[in-house]
Amino acid sequence: MSEMRRIFAADGPLARAISSYRVRPQQVEMAERIAATIAADRVLIAEAGTGTGKTFAYLVPALLGGGKVVIATGTKTLQDQLFNRDLPMVRDALAVPATVALLKGRANYVCHYRLERALEEGRLERREEVSHLHAIARFAKVTATGDKAELASVPEQSGAWFHATSTRENCLGQECPHHKECFVIAARREAMSADIVVVNHHLFFADVMLRDDGLGELLPACNTVIFDEAHQLPEVAGLFFGESVGTARVVELARDIRNEALAAAKEYAALPESARALDKAARDFRLAFSHDGMRLSEAQWGDHAQAIEALETMKQAMVALTPHLDSQAERSEGLTACRQRLYEIASAIDRWRQPPTEEGETPFVKWLDVSSHHVTLNLTPLSVAEIFQRQIEGQSRSWIFTSATLAVGSDFAHYRNELGLSQADFALWDSPFDYANCALLYCPQAMPEPNDPAYAEAVARVAWPAIRAAGGKTFVLCTSLRAMRHIHELLKERLAEEGAEYPLLLQGEGSRSELLERFRFLGNAILVASQSFWEGVDVRGEALSLVVIDKLPFAPPDDPVLAARIADLKKSGRNAFYEVQLPRAVISMKQGAGRLIRDENDRGVLMVCDPRMITKSYGRRIWQSLPPMRRTREIADVETFFSQ
Repeated sequence: MSEMRRIFAADGPLARAISSYRVRPQQVEMAERIAATIAADRVLIAEAGTGTGKTFAYLVPALLGGGKVVIATGTKTLQDQLFNRDLPMVRDALAVPATVALLKGRANYVCHYRLERALEEGRLERREEVSHLHAIARFAKVTATGDKAELASVPEQSGAWFHATSTRENCLGQECPHHKECFVIAARREAMSADIVVVNHHLFFADVMLRDDGLGELLPACNTVIFDEAHQLPEVAGLFFGESVGTARVVELARDIRNEALAAAKEYAALPESARALDKAARDFRLAFSHDGMRLSEAQWGDHAQAIEALETMKQAMVALTPHLDSQAERSEGLTACRQRLYEIASAIDRWRQPPTEEGETPFVKWLDVSSHHVTLNLTPLSVAEIFQRQIEGQSRSWIFTSATLAVGSDFAHYRNELGLSQADFALWDSPFDYANCALLYCPQAMPEPNDPAYAEAVARVAWPAIRAAGGKTFVLCTSLRAMRHIHELLKERLAEEGAEYPLLLQGEGSRSELLERFRFLGNAILVASQSFWEGVDVRGEALSLVVIDKLPFAPPDDPVLAARIADLKKSGRNAFYEVQLPRAVISMKQGAGRLIRDENDRGVLMVCDPRMITKSYGRRIWQSLPPMRRTREIADVETFFSQ
């Protein structure tokens, strides 16, 4: 018997130490494959269906393999779960003396310098934020880690955290008067000496691949890198291998300059005045756009003359501020850091405004993202494959990429191509759940095409009988915020008409964790949501019995980055729909469908309203990638399912 089979056996150390443990053949096979990959310093892409127990399947070989291991997750929730629950549980069961560290981005740790400045200045927007700031100050005196996750009494969204934490830009580094007691430095010191370090994807790319803030030695020191929730990596890699600069950074810089000037250069009025002018110019740049939620390509940007002029005005405000900041910069570490930030932001804007990339260089897509409060200028690589491949080939170590959603059917070509992992091994383990008996896939009949103006009304109409049969207990997952709001209103009207007492929740009415807590507590609620709830959400038991998906989740083809990639593939004579658009839709669909069955005792219906699932040839590729549920087009079968 192999070591992995002994450990995962019904009478093995895991079973003896963990009361809820049960043997799953898929988990044992996955652990053996990962152990072999670690031993051989190879690369493995591993898809494991919901319920496989992939976390234990990689933790056991990681703990036994020796050497330093970095585990990167997609969400802070999984990061905390690994560090606080799963890793200690498995380590204790195996009696392995491994040291473990949790490392988060610096915005998660209290900054003594910023907190001190905020307390001195006392200018917060809301009264409750003042009390939050004082709570953070009390917390900073007693905490060992400074991790804001430990202070539950101050909401994560509170503006007080913005004033009490630092960013890479406004951190003073070794010039900080509180450098010796810095929580970020303490966390990084611990990470350097630990055997297992738990980070998230963003921190991995920002702090390791980009060699930020002297943490470049963490990756060279490690023997194994494990990416959980690895389906998110292509997008995250694009973000960090590119460059973004926006009005949020400019507004923050202007505010910091004013605060630092108050403390260190009170008599020099021209400095805060220039900073205020920059703040106004940045806000005016955002106001030059009439709508939010816009993603504009370089060609579309050319049609916005007012915004082009506003960007130039913002750049001139930076030029006007520069001599004032230069003249006062030596008066404090904070002002010195602000001067460096001003140069960096101005240079990034200049790079964005430069002509297209020359032949032979890595091609970048130039685009703008207009949100409700800010504008961000982005340069995103057309492909991250070559850049990422260089990171993989840089040093001899093992790399594990795992998620419940990486393949299209059993084909990993799309994922391997996106990240340049052509030489990687790959493996797929289906979920151990009995989908044929515990789940039903329902595609309603007589639905209009998704581009029909009355499509949202049709979704609400056909979803209602299924919701009623389920007794509420429903997620309605929408592919756009507009559809989400419209369907929510239609369901609200239907509930009022029929006098049905199902609580109706909407994404945005609270944080994701708050909404999930309410959904679980209520037991018969309907939650209408968009992208935030398609993945990383775990509701077990009867509280979630029906998942309704309004449309197949194809990314909008006019998205600037996707449009550029489609054009590039077409130029090479390749089929962009089958190489990029369909695989991405399949992976998103698998994520959404994965919300339904989270436990071996769960039962439920997955309802996909989009008729293309049945009428288009590619629809077959999509439903064949979903778990093997029974299929129906009859609402009567749904009603029978829930009545049993």
